[in-house]
Amino acid sequence: MTHPVDVHVGKRIRHRRWLVGKTQQQLAEQVGIKFQQIQKYETGANRVSASRLWDIAEALDVPVSFFFEGIGEPAQAKQAGSSIPADLMGDKEALDLVRSYYAIPENQRRRLFELARVLSNVA
Repeated sequence: MTHPVDVHVGKRIRHRRWLVGKTQQQLAEQVGIKFQQIQKYETGANRVSASRLWDIAEALDVPVSFFFEGIGEPAQAKQAGSSIPADLMGDKEALDLVRSYYAIPENQRRRLFELARVLSNVA
């Protein structure tokens, strides 16, 4: 049976890996393990040791604390009264959108952000 902390850490690993555009294979090679192990970490099937989490954090360029952010907050409390899915960062489409957004040059990105804000206020 998977532990909720292992599942949360695994989701955060997957989230960050998608944001930086790495495959499981690429991350595994950087860390020195097989990609199947990354799969098991991301699903929470296997626990990530402290030293391995340190290596993953370095490979993904985040502090170790990144993997524990939001762990004490109930999903319903964060999303109360909102149409945003509770597991937004677990949604591949949302992560692809964020990755694409940050690939846009900054001046155009600001204009796109303002357009999105206006459209959401009108809806």
